[in-house]
Amino acid sequence: MHKELADLINRHVSGAQAVAFIAADSKSDSSITVEASHIYKVVEFLKTNKEISFNSLHVISGVDYLEHMEVCYMLTNYNPEAVRDLILKVKLTDRVSPSVDSIVKLFAAANFQEREVYDMFGIKFNNHPDMRRILCPDDWEGFPLRKDYVAQKVYNGMNVYPDSKMNMEDREFIVRQDMIKKAQESKAQ
Repeated sequence: MHKELADLINRHVSGAQAVAFIAADSKSDSSITVEASHIYKVVEFLKTNKEISFNSLHVISGVDYLEHMEVCYMLTNYNPEAVRDLILKVKLTDRVSPSVDSIVKLFAAANFQEREVYDMFGIKFNNHPDMRRILCPDDWEGFPLRKDYVAQKVYNGMNVYPDSKMNMEDREFIVRQDMIKKAQESKAQ
């Protein structure tokens, strides 16, 4: 199904460059990756085409691979004759200010999900009606799910990681993150 769907996308959305990834085993998910600048047109096509009609958006999530970031969209077609799920991905190579077009006009459910991806990964959704943090305070520093994230030590006069509330796994993670940040800073100099 994914190869045929990628071909259909490429025929109807010029420049989408849809490529199907077919999972070799049952532990992996098949997906389609499209050009990030065409995500709105691709999702619009998938939603409005009567033959395929992906009429439900379940999830928008972000992934940080260090060398690039991805935004993943999980869509479903609830047609009784052809129930199917689709994972649609876009790859973002700009780590400084990653962005992609919002799909809120197509799916209202994208509103809070895009805000969450922004809050956790710093990926901005162009033309979003209310692009601001949703989980962290507005003045929080950094994006907590990025692999290079190092949490601030103090926030509003409070110790973010007080020793009395830490377990060893968390402490080791923070120490590793501090080491990564220092190594990156020394490379930048």
